[in-house]
Amino acid sequence: MAEESLKVNCRVNGRLCGKCCYETEMPLTKADIERIKMLGFEESFFARLEGGVPRLRNINGHCVFLNPETNECTIYPHRPSGCRLYPLVLDVEKGVVVVDELCPRAKEIPMEVVEELAPRLLKLIEQLCEENT
Repeated sequence: MAEESLKVNCRVNGRLCGKCCYETEMPLTKADIERIKMLGFEESFFARLEGGVPRLRNINGHCVFLNPETNECTIYPHRPSGCRLYPLVLDVEKGVVVVDELCPRAKEIPMEVVEELAPRLLKLIEQLCEENT
């Protein structure tokens, strides 16, 4: 079964934005790690542990898989689950899924899409918590 993804036009002024890939703190599920390892990457190349949670590694201030010249993800079809759902994030204070206002396309995400994919994000967060406790 294909994993649900949020479709976002990531082009800004004719160029891929990539803003979400700079200084990323994206957590990784065990399935994300295995999927990326199957591409031939060593886990230590793309993942780092922070507070016991595996996260995407940054190099030179951006995700290890980002081509900074084009802002393209070099593993896009195999990207982590959290990347597939971004710019949806959990507003921890309110306990609700919202669109990250740091995304230049945030205002273009329809509320219906947020409501449709919010359960998927909440399930992903629950999975990450279970895997890392």
